[in-house]
Amino acid sequence: MKDGFGRSIEYLRISVTDRCNFRCVYCMPPRGLDWIPRDDVLTAIEIRAVVAQLAPLGLRRIRITGGEPTLRRDVCDVVARIHSVAGVEDIALSTNGVRLERMASDLRSAGISRVNISVDSLRRDRIAAIARRDLELDPMRVIHAAIDAGFDPVKINTVVVRGVNDDEVGTLARLTIELPVHVRFIELMPVGDMSDSEFEHVVPSDEVLDAVRAALGGLVPDVGPAPGNGPARYYRAPGASGTVGVISPMTHTYCSSCNRVRLTADGRLRTCLFGDHEVDLRTPLRAGLPLAALFARALADKPREHELLQLRTGGLRALSQTGG
Repeated sequence: MKDGFGRSIEYLRISVTDRCNFRCVYCMPPRGLDWIPRDDVLTAIEIRAVVAQLAPLGLRRIRITGGEPTLRRDVCDVVARIHSVAGVEDIALSTNGVRLERMASDLRSAGISRVNISVDSLRRDRIAAIARRDLELDPMRVIHAAIDAGFDPVKINTVVVRGVNDDEVGTLARLTIELPVHVRFIELMPVGDMSDSEFEHVVPSDEVLDAVRAALGGLVPDVGPAPGNGPARYYRAPGASGTVGVISPMTHTYCSSCNRVRLTADGRLRTCLFGDHEVDLRTPLRAGLPLAALFARALADKPREHELLQLRTGGLRALSQTGG
C-alpha cells in the first residue's frame, strides 16, 4: 500500500452520502448540488466489500464522512459491517453534530471510536449564517454528548474565515483548558464556485496560533491525540486537558506525509482531494471483479502534492462531494 512516492497509504475516508442538512458557505454553493441518484450510491454490503478487499493490502483506518453521514439511514449498519472486517483497527466519524446527540450511543455500539465535530462558532446566529440554515444547533451540548458517549478523542474542527468567525479563535481554544477535546483550526480552502472570492478570507495558521497564544497564555508543541493519523500540528496550553491544532493546506502543505485516499458515495476512488484523478470501483465491484489491481494503479498515479494554490481542483465543485 505505497504510492509512487513511497508514502504508505493506510487510511481511507469513505463518503457514505453526498447529501447534507447544511449549506456551508465554504463547502457548498448556495443553490445546493444535484444529488447522486440513490441507485448509484454504494450499499452497506458494497462498502464492506471494498474495505474487505483493501484491508489485506494494509488498510487500517477508516473515516466515515459525507455530506453529513448521519443522514444516511443505515449508517450504523455501514459502520458495523466495516467493523467486522479483519485488519481494520480504527473507525472515525466526521459530522456537523446536528444528529449526533440522538445517535451517539448507537454509533459507538456499531464501532465508531472517535468523532470530529464541525464547530465553526459557538453562537447560534453565526452557525446559521455560515450553514445557511438554522437547525437550532447547540454545539456545547453536542460536544458533551460525544464525551459522555465515550468517543476518544473528540476533535472540534473550525474553518476560520476572516471577518466571519476569526474573533472566536480564543474562545474556542479555551475549551481545551477544561475539556478533553482537541480543537483544530483549519485554513479556508478555495473550491469550485467560491474559489475566486475566498483568498481574502483565508486566515493563515500562524496568525491563528498567535491569537491562541494570546488567549491561553502560551503554547508548547504536543504530539496530539493520534500521531500519524492526520495533517494537524498540535499544541497544548500549560495544564490544559486538551490540545489545539492547526491544519494548513494553504500556508504549510503536508502532502509529503499524506497517508490517505477517498472513496466517494458513488464508488469512485479519489487519490487526492484536490486532484483530478478518480478510479471507478463501483462498476467492477458490481461486476464481481477484484479491486486490488485497480487500487494499485490508482496509488501509482497519486500526485506528489495538491494543486490548490494554483486553483486547479480537478472539477471539484464542493467539498461535500468527497467528504472534505
